[in-house]
Amino acid sequence: MKILIDIGHPAHVHLFRNYANELIEGGHKVIFCVRRKEFNVELLEHYGLPYKCLTKNYSSVLGKAGGYFLYEFKLLFVALNFKPDILISHGSFYAAHVAFLLGKKHIALEDTGNMEQVRLYMPFTDVVLTSSSFKKSLGRKQLFYDGYHELAYLYPNRFKPDKEVLKSLNVSDDEKYTIVRFVSRKSSHDIGKRGISIELKKEIVKTISKQLKVFISSEEELPIDLEKYRLKIKPWEMHDAMFYSALYFGDSATMASEAAIMGVPTIFLDDKGRFYTDEEEKKYGLVYNYYLSEENIYEALDQAVQLIKNTHLKADMMERKQKLISDHIDVTAFLVWFTLEFPQSRNILKTNPVYQLKFK
Repeated sequence: MKILIDIGHPAHVHLFRNYANELIEGGHKVIFCVRRKEFNVELLEHYGLPYKCLTKNYSSVLGKAGGYFLYEFKLLFVALNFKPDILISHGSFYAAHVAFLLGKKHIALEDTGNMEQVRLYMPFTDVVLTSSSFKKSLGRKQLFYDGYHELAYLYPNRFKPDKEVLKSLNVSDDEKYTIVRFVSRKSSHDIGKRGISIELKKEIVKTISKQLKVFISSEEELPIDLEKYRLKIKPWEMHDAMFYSALYFGDSATMASEAAIMGVPTIFLDDKGRFYTDEEEKKYGLVYNYYLSEENIYEALDQAVQLIKNTHLKADMMERKQKLISDHIDVTAFLVWFTLEFPQSRNILKTNPVYQLKFK
């Protein structure tokens, strides 16, 4: 079987990398298609995955509009040559459109519910896989599974933290630190959303750095007085750095969920929240969600200080993490089965949802 995987964000590389490796080891052919955005290409090269970089990333509105058509044209050209049996993506309308033009199947994974994107890919998609935590109905093509995207690469048999990252961070084994994350808010689904102001970013770092060492992961340039806190590690070391951290604080939903799954106390700031971080808070107590406003950021900082000072927190978080893991499946194993057995797998999951329990 030939599978084309369309990538829009570095997190999607992680989502599909173990899946691709298992398919390749099974004798199947896989190719990733990608824009040069953040660390997409660097991650694919590090993991030794076959890929085609089709365009650069465009930041302006006009550039994005032209980039959409150019990327889709180049993706079609690659697909015509590769001749995939199935295209799979994190809700890529490019992949959906190309699959439709070629008369092939498109499997979409969805966890954010950005309807401006869903409407573009849904008519050309055969099935949409969403977490059981996803509370939005996407229609008859939607199927649920007991997992989060982050469990495709952070499930216990998929992730083994490397303590060598502490040397890269220049911290000792017993030195506590936190990772603070600021996103750029430049994606199409972020239009109209507020970000964290420079003043509040400085206040966040000032408050937390009084308690422990701070490393900032930022998609944008930082003020000179915050630049010294920038996290300077290789992109593939991020999950190792997060695993050994004492706290995650930021406005990236993916990183919030990653930290929670690893048992790291997590404070997530967002305009609307996410279904999965809501569940990670309400059901497992691993995330503290705060609506993104100045008042709430100060509340979140108070919560952060309390968490840092809680000497019993680590043991409690490990228990909560184990509960989360036991309730969910190995998402990579599930995706491999679902793809190779498609479309029969779709019918099995529709009539027998508990079948997925075999992937725990």
